[in-house]
Amino acid sequence: MTQRGRATRPTGQPRGAAGPRGGDLAARRDRLRAVIEPVVNDAGYDLEDLSVSRAGRRHVVRVMVDTDGGIDLDAVADVSRKVSAALDAAEETGGDIVAGEYQLEVSSPGVARPLTLPRHWRRNVGRLVKVTVRGAATLPGQRGEQPAGDRQLTGRVVAADDEGVHLETDDGRAAWAYAQLGPGRVQVEFTRLAELGEPEDEFDDADDSDEFDDSDDIDDEDDVEDEER
Repeated sequence: MTQRGRATRPTGQPRGAAGPRGGDLAARRDRLRAVIEPVVNDAGYDLEDLSVSRAGRRHVVRVMVDTDGGIDLDAVADVSRKVSAALDAAEETGGDIVAGEYQLEVSSPGVARPLTLPRHWRRNVGRLVKVTVRGAATLPGQRGEQPAGDRQLTGRVVAADDEGVHLETDDGRAAWAYAQLGPGRVQVEFTRLAELGEPEDEFDDADDSDEFDDSDDIDDEDDVEDEER
C-alpha cells in the first residue's frame, strides 16, 4: 500500500545546476532518516526502508513501514501525514532537508521483501519460506557425508524469536539460528490462500497494491537515477 504526497521546495538554483550526485543522495538519506525514523517509531511502527532518488526536477523519498499484524491503507495515510509534517517542520527550523521539490511515498512491504531481521520472520509465521543455510554440511533429514557449503532450504515458519526460527520441512521440524541463514523469501501459495480465504493480491508487490495517490506524475524528462539504499 502506498500513500503518495507532493511537496515543493524552491532550491534557488537554475534548472540543471544541481550539485554532485551519488554521495549527495546518501547524505540526504541520512538527514531524512534522522527526521523520519522517530516519527515512525512514535506512531508505533518500524521503519523498514528509506530511499531517496532523483526523478526529473524532483527527488522521490520512499518510506517503507510495518508492524506486527501488518499495516492498512488508513495507517499508511496517517504515517504519511505525520512524516510530511515532520519534514516541513525540519526544513523550517534546520534548512533544506531534501533540497528542492520532492515527492513522498509511504508504503508497507510486499512479500518480495527479504526476511533479514527477527521481526520479519516473526511476522511471517505460518508462511512457506525459501532460505539459504550457510555452510551447512548436512541438512536435517539428510544422510551421509556431504561437502560443506551453502544449501537451499524450503520450509514453513512455525515459530520465530530473537534467537532463531523453527522451520517445518519435508524432512521434519528443525531450529536454525539467524546467523546460519541468509535472507528468507516468502513463497506464493495460491492454493493455500484459497483454503485460508486470503486475497491473492496480498502477494502483489508494494507498488502494485492499493494506492492513495494525490500527486502528479513524476517529470521524466531527465533520467531517473538508481536508488541508494
